[in-house]
Amino acid sequence: MNRRGLDRDGTIAREGALDRVPAAFAPVVDTVRAHIADTFGPTRLHSAYLYGSIPRGTATPGVSDLDLQLALHNEPTEADRADAKTIEAPLDRAFPQIDGVGILLTSTEDLLSDLERHDGGFFIACLCTPLLGPDLAEQLPRYRPTALLARETNGDLTRVLPRWHAKAAEAATDSDRQTLSRLVGRRIVRTGFTLIMPRWGGWTSDLNQSAELFGRYYPERVEQMRIAASTGRAPSPDPTVLGMLINDLGPWLAAEYTAVHGAKAPRP
Repeated sequence: MNRRGLDRDGTIAREGALDRVPAAFAPVVDTVRAHIADTFGPTRLHSAYLYGSIPRGTATPGVSDLDLQLALHNEPTEADRADAKTIEAPLDRAFPQIDGVGILLTSTEDLLSDLERHDGGFFIACLCTPLLGPDLAEQLPRYRPTALLARETNGDLTRVLPRWHAKAAEAATDSDRQTLSRLVGRRIVRTGFTLIMPRWGGWTSDLNQSAELFGRYYPERVEQMRIAASTGRAPSPDPTVLGMLINDLGPWLAAEYTAVHGAKAPRP
């Protein structure tokens, strides 16, 4: 992998690996692997993956969360989601080195579909680290930092903003606002980076680097993007920060994204 996150052939390198998991998080990974295998079993589970800072080797004990993607043989059911919850909360309580556990559930059919080829498929092939089962990346293409990838990964911010507005209006506590600001900050930074990704010609998931790279092309918005990156790492309960992200930077970014890359293909 070079400094732009690319392999020698110019395709985006997979960013994580089990041998990069910091020692403090190894017991967490071992435990969740066993829990997933016991809970879902081979009849439901095709494969499981880690993503985020833990497999990238950049996780901070007591701050970082544990993120997982499960690929199921069939469409996830309410029973599947309930079983995922039985893993998330107890694991979070048992290990102080993690601050939250999130498990995504998707069918293999969706992840391998043409519609998800440059979204869910890219996520599995480049941003996820295999934990259990056969790796779906073997059935997916190699990806390059193109406008198509930009559009299909983050070209739906316009549709996301109304949900954020509703959640912000419902947020009654500092904890509510922190949870939302973390989600919003991370998503805005990812969207800001993929806006400029084809021009820069590489890939990164690092929030700080993403914000700084964005600033090379949009210097007038870089301070706001730095706040988004900071909020994505250390969420803020300040409603003015959340308001700036949702009411100012977010709408501008959504409009600029659509103008540059177009809108993401609608989902059913």
